[in-house]
Amino acid sequence: MQASHKVTAAFDDPNLIGSAGLVPVMRLAEKAGLHALLGQHLSLSCPNADVKAAGVVAGMLAGADCIDDLDVLRHGGMGKVFTGVKAPSTLGTFLRSFTFGHVRQLDAVAARTLAGLATVVPPVLAGATDPNGIAFVDVDDTIRQTHGYQKQGVAYGYCKVKGLNAQLATLSSPTCAPVIAATRLRKGNAVSGHGADRLIGDAIATARAAGVSGQVMVRADSGYYRRDVIAAALAAKAWFSVTVRMNPSVRQAIAAIPEQAWTTISYPNAIFEQDEQRWISEAEVAEIDFVAFTSKKKADQVPGRLVVRRIPDLEPKTDASQASLFQVWRHHAFFTTTPVEVADTVAADKIHRGHAIIEQVHADLKDSALAHLPSGKFNANAAWLVLAVMAFNLTRATGALGGPELARATTGTIRRKLINVPARTATSARRLVLHLPQAWPWEHSWTRLFTALSDPPPALAA
Repeated sequence: MQASHKVTAAFDDPNLIGSAGLVPVMRLAEKAGLHALLGQHLSLSCPNADVKAAGVVAGMLAGADCIDDLDVLRHGGMGKVFTGVKAPSTLGTFLRSFTFGHVRQLDAVAARTLAGLATVVPPVLAGATDPNGIAFVDVDDTIRQTHGYQKQGVAYGYCKVKGLNAQLATLSSPTCAPVIAATRLRKGNAVSGHGADRLIGDAIATARAAGVSGQVMVRADSGYYRRDVIAAALAAKAWFSVTVRMNPSVRQAIAAIPEQAWTTISYPNAIFEQDEQRWISEAEVAEIDFVAFTSKKKADQVPGRLVVRRIPDLEPKTDASQASLFQVWRHHAFFTTTPVEVADTVAADKIHRGHAIIEQVHADLKDSALAHLPSGKFNANAAWLVLAVMAFNLTRATGALGGPELARATTGTIRRKLINVPARTATSARRLVLHLPQAWPWEHSWTRLFTALSDPPPALAA
């Protein structure tokens, strides 16, 4: 493919827009109640706060990852298709007016908007709303790197990177992609599990409001192996599956597992032996009864299952000049209250490993609206994070409406195929018409999305 040398360019068409997919997506936001909720819950003294917040979300949907990028909404015929489009400087002033209380109001809007999306687009939580199904609430945090020392709250975190800490709780099921149920922005040096008990409570409450009526399981890594975190899951009547740290009591429990209790599992490079109907694998799992937090009073101790996965240690801590006399293993253990009748040892291990899906959410956010934390004000960045979560959930619902082939697509894919579609605006019979590219590869998905969210045409006079 080679560009023609006879092409010239001119930015002179007032009727072209570069993000025609914003029309159905913002209709989806309106049907989910975003605009009404913003007007109802935001108490900022800034005028038209609801319009400005919705404008930031729209800019993020179109690809903005900083305040200046919000100017992507002001081009060509966008003023004919949308109302209330504001300048980036106006939106920056709006974000800097947030206090912590206003950010919490925005959290309430995000939670209720997710419930609205689940009502308008049931596939967005497919399987999670089944009374006999299971929904996963995955909790984790990530460092969003920043540069310079002018941003409030920046510090060096656990990964030795200077930035701010974003804590997320996602909601998913075995048959649907994750959406974000709750979030917090914290100082860069925040401990992973700090405040996770409140986050879990908010996330499970949001899940219930969104229609999740079956069992909920909270999954987390070792940074969340804390009594207050597990107590929050138990208080919400949720199961939990949390990676444990290798402290003396855990090592003692692992040493007590008999050798015949280990079972081989499907793992990278595993081979299934058809004749013997078993896995030939270097990974094995076993479990043992375990009581967590025995150093605390009896009422605070939690009984459950300690499930352990072991793999060969390829670099044992022995003299390099001598081979090991016996196999050396590396152990990875997690603590869970999942009943054995629901998930045996092998199934419980597989379910717990599914917690890694939240890393894809982190990567997705950092590849879109969370590429930057654009302000020097901490609360402005906290508001930016919550608005980015709203945009993320809207793209998930957009993909679900576009068809099953896009239900698990990333934000970048949905933006490329359904949102950032060029169009020319025209007027016919007092209605705006969008003329889109002929032979657009994803025309069927775009049409399905637009049709599902279009209002019926006005009735003709008799």
